[in-house]
Amino acid sequence: MEYQLTIDDIDSSLVFMYTPVTEEGVKGEPQCTMTDFVKAGTPSVSNVHVVGDIVEDNTIKGNGKYFGGKEGLSKFQWFREKENGGYLLVLSNSTQYTLTKEDVGWCLKFVYTPINLEGQEGEAAFAITEAVRKAPPKVFDLKIIGEAREGSKVSVTATVTGGTEVSSRVQWFKASSSEFVNDHELEALCTSKVSKTFHIPLGAVGCYIVAKFTPVGPDGEIGAPAYAVLDDVVETLPPSLNFLTVTGEFSEDQMLTASYGYIGGYEGNSLYSWYLHETEDDEGSPLSEASGLLQYHIKKEDVGKFVSFKCIPIRNDGIVGEPGVFLGNDRVTPGNPTLLSLELNGEAIEGTTMVANRRYWGGEEGDTIFCWVLTSSDGTWNEIEGATSSSYSLKCDDIGFYVSVSCEPVRIDGVHGSLVSTEAIGPIIPGPPACRSLELAGSMLEGGRLTSHAEYTGGVKGNCIQQWFRSHDDGSKDELIADECLDLVLADVDCRIEVIFTPVREDGVQGSPKSVSSDIILPGEPKGVSLVIPECFEDNEISPIKAYFGGKEGTGKYTWFRTTEKLDNLEPELVASCSEVVGETLLYKPSLVDVGFYLILCWVPTRCDGKTGDPLMAITDNPVMAAFPSVLDVNLKKTSSDLYSGVGIYYGGYEGSSLHKWYRESSDGTRICIDGAASSTYEVADADYSCHLLFGYTPVRSDGVIGEEKFSEPSDIIFPEQLKIETLSFKGNQVERETLAVVEQIPRNETQEHIWGNYKKEIKYQWFASNGSGVDLSFEPLATECSPSYRVRFEDIGRCLKCECIAIDVFGRSSESVSAVTSPILPGLPKIEKLEIEGRGFHTNLYAVRGIYSGGKEGKSKIQWLRSMVGSPDLISIPGETGRMYEANVDDVGYRLVAIYTPVREDGVEGRPVSASTEPIAVVPIFKNKGDVQSCTNYRGIKLMSHTMKLWERVVEHRLRRMTSVTKNQFGFMPGRSTMEAIFLNPKFTRK
Repeated sequence: MEYQLTIDDIDSSLVFMYTPVTEEGVKGEPQCTMTDFVKAGTPSVSNVHVVGDIVEDNTIKGNGKYFGGKEGLSKFQWFREKENGGYLLVLSNSTQYTLTKEDVGWCLKFVYTPINLEGQEGEAAFAITEAVRKAPPKVFDLKIIGEAREGSKVSVTATVTGGTEVSSRVQWFKASSSEFVNDHELEALCTSKVSKTFHIPLGAVGCYIVAKFTPVGPDGEIGAPAYAVLDDVVETLPPSLNFLTVTGEFSEDQMLTASYGYIGGYEGNSLYSWYLHETEDDEGSPLSEASGLLQYHIKKEDVGKFVSFKCIPIRNDGIVGEPGVFLGNDRVTPGNPTLLSLELNGEAIEGTTMVANRRYWGGEEGDTIFCWVLTSSDGTWNEIEGATSSSYSLKCDDIGFYVSVSCEPVRIDGVHGSLVSTEAIGPIIPGPPACRSLELAGSMLEGGRLTSHAEYTGGVKGNCIQQWFRSHDDGSKDELIADECLDLVLADVDCRIEVIFTPVREDGVQGSPKSVSSDIILPGEPKGVSLVIPECFEDNEISPIKAYFGGKEGTGKYTWFRTTEKLDNLEPELVASCSEVVGETLLYKPSLVDVGFYLILCWVPTRCDGKTGDPLMAITDNPVMAAFPSVLDVNLKKTSSDLYSGVGIYYGGYEGSSLHKWYRESSDGTRICIDGAASSTYEVADADYSCHLLFGYTPVRSDGVIGEEKFSEPSDIIFPEQLKIETLSFKGNQVERETLAVVEQIPRNETQEHIWGNYKKEIKYQWFASNGSGVDLSFEPLATECSPSYRVRFEDIGRCLKCECIAIDVFGRSSESVSAVTSPILPGLPKIEKLEIEGRGFHTNLYAVRGIYSGGKEGKSKIQWLRSMVGSPDLISIPGETGRMYEANVDDVGYRLVAIYTPVREDGVEGRPVSASTEPIAVVPIFKNKGDVQSCTNYRGIKLMSHTMKLWERVVEHRLRRMTSVTKNQFGFMPGRSTMEAIFLNPKFTRK
């Protein structure tokens, strides 16, 4: 018999079983034998070879057949042959290798080193390839870049191996489908060797563009051609314009003509429109009268504007192209300036305004030149100086003269036209008294002065009347007393000043009054007139006295400085450099740090509109005075268990050597000063327990002035530090039947030792048992277990026990609860106690072993029954009797029965054997209808004469015979059979 071991048998043991069989087919008892564990063989590899075409750019793979258990991280190496015959490592840890340009002409060696899972390395094997051949030219990643549109420029990109892209050939085709089988389905669009860029011609519209790329090596070797196809068919160009221009002179009254060139199929009804533009960048307004025309006549309204022509190309199929716009380079120029008419309007009366009305042509009129002339009755004339506008008001000096005007037209760009004059009108006669003009001059600011200037006409001026008023927003007026000048005050701010002038001729004739109102009077520049700081005291708020000018005062800026010396020069820069800023509001309350210092206030006056003026500064006459010493918020703090600190807020200048006292207050209110306690801290003594502490603070200023003593609130009742239990530990084995005692560990410091020695009252304990032994334990209290020790019971096996401990001092305070938890309770060594043998002592009785077992859950404990002669130490083993019960027989008469009980735990651990014995066994007297029934005590109350027992014997015998074979005298009283057996078996079979 042979068996070939396989890889599946490794780390396993083989069993060979042999079953003898006779020729008749009778099988004998099988026999088997077992091998050792099968070990893996030494790792090795065979049939190492390389798979793949040994050509440049190909990927080859090394293979081999592994043997020797399960394969681990075997090594794979690729080597390239060198010129000196050696090999160069080119790749590791890979069974595949991609041939490169450097490998061409050389052999490659693949080395396979087998390694099993345990890391054992076997002998390497290798395979050598033939020399790597050079790859023919190939092209990869061929793509056409560009849009598939008529006239667009497209190009090809590709990756060429085995050749150069420069020497490769590209040919362009068109195809009716993007999927073609061969070149016969393509139509050439160019020669076979062209640039790699190509302009799509009109003939390719509606077809696919195909590029044929033929790679060529440096030696002229031609590779397999590759094809690339544009994704979309070539679209025709949209309708567009290749040129657009406008001819003609861009001048008033000229004709413009537009012309353009169209491409993109056959032209349809293209749209034309003309536009006027204010600037070159605006959209322009359309000229509706020239819409649809190629010509436009420039009008006067177009002067100074740009003219543009817009053409929207439309193909005959209705496709609209991008519009073309031609914008003139220059604005439309006007014609030569000319006056078509000129006339003088107005009556020749003093005070009348003569107006020269004209009709102008020649672009937009500019600053036309006017010249007013006065002519006397003898024909002499003079130009009126300063009269250069289109109107002129006749004056008193013009009375008796004739007036005329000359006009020279001027275009807006400065071009002059021909001079034109009117006929003279006159002579000029005097007019009624009137105020030709009335003006207010001067600064219209608070504090300024206004002056009125009136121009009188109408003969010789007499005593004219001038009145001043202040006008409010609600329409009310206040008459002011002033002559030709008015000084503005704060009441005039936000009001208007009105002047009413009534012209009066020298003969007393009055003309119509004329009025003029000023602008709203503005407030003056904000200014601080004066600033005074009163006497300063600590914590007394300072209210400076100041005077302001400059309109309605707003929220000024205030800066308080503190300085050690009284400065004579209050320049802002000097004050800022030698002082400290302490406040930024008008009101300032000096604090302790200001005592003994001078205070400086810098005020920046601010108008209600936020305008600020020059800063004004003031300094106190004397340093800030300190307040009377006092103390606030006196209280005490508990800084540690036996250390108190008294604190208070001192007030009243700088603190000197203030007085501190500590008081002890009993429960009846008696307060006692504690001798020697004169600092701000106090350490509690034993005498302070059950009392209150108070802290007294008497303030003393640095100059010796003493204030009133203030007390803190009483502290809480002083108690010593609470009792602390640092840890709990168990003393004793955490095993069944053992007694565990808890030991408290108190902190090793003087305070706790003192407290435990003097103030401990009692310690309370409570034991708990867990519901399991997992990670998250839950415990239930053991109500009766409140002592420092605990005897471990059988029920505690596998559970964790916890003991909690609390210490109580004489003040009734309890410490924090501290607990300790045992590990899971282990069972004790198996043990049997109070072992005894139960039985009547007669040879027909049934004997049973009784005892108290402890030590975990009992397993298959061992019991052996023996006989012992009275007076002899020898024991005679009773074969086969190892049960808990033993039925005596006549062989036991005169012997003692001995039972040796070896306790065994369920996990097989054995305890110390214990023995028990009976008195010597006696013969049972049998009574059959003779003697006293009351003497039948051997039968445990069963009376043989009872008919009921006889009936039960029949029932039991009937049931026994149905269940098992029963002898005739099973329940009789033959030798070797006892009534104990009948009593013992009777209930069992009755229940069945």
